Amino acid sequence: MTYQQDLFQGRRALVAGATQGIGAVIANHLAALGAETTALGLGPGDGTLAANVDVRQCDVTSAASLQDALADIPELDIVFNCAGIIQRGAEHDLEVFERVLSVNLTGTMRVCTAVRERLKPRRGCIVNTASMLSFFGGGLVPGYAASKGGVAQLTKSLAIAYAPDGIRVNAVAPGWIATPLTKALQDDPARAGPILARTPLGRWGTPDDVARAAMFLCTPAASFMNGVILPVDGGYLVS
Repeated sequence: MTYQQDLFQGRRALVAGATQGIGAVIANHLAALGAETTALGLGPGDGTLAANVDVRQCDVTSAASLQDALADIPELDIVFNCAGIIQRGAEHDLEVFERVLSVNLTGTMRVCTAVRERLKPRRGCIVNTASMLSFFGGGLVPGYAASKGGVAQLTKSLAIAYAPDGIRVNAVAPGWIATPLTKALQDDPARAGPILARTPLGRWGTPDDVARAAMFLCTPAASFMNGVILPVDGGYLVS
């Protein structure tokens, strides 16, 4: 663990899309640093969430589902938006495209809207999940690239809108991270080779890499950072 273990003691944290992958790792980091942490997701999880994380079923595409999940949480200090899907190759179908935007972009906005009043009393913060593809297009993933680009611009817009409430809004933009979503790429040398060749650090990132950077955005050290899209990509964007 990079940070002192009681860093978020007494804080209340919420992570949407936290029952697997990067979201689950972020929820575990928050809990390990002392935050009372609630994880929202469609299923019970992949078995990696810590025992002290409160897991709740929630669909971020449904206002009613989100309202029910948050009903007994009057105030929050930290909110992460990690809910997201990717449908490689299928996103040229308009129904699939719209579904991806509904989860990744509109779902992020829905959560931000739902937590705004809960964050105001504690002058809390939001961290959204953009992507390396916020900066690039992707021929197989037009919905994912468009939605994550939208998350980046949404983050900047809400940073301006929520600042008078004392709420900071930033985002992380993961690059090539080793998760189940990228396993097909990892296992294909023809595609993985060029990715690693262009990544100055010469390796795939890990969910822990993303979580540690994301934690920083919630700390007092980042108190004058607002509207930032923080790449966690091993230098891919600048190579």
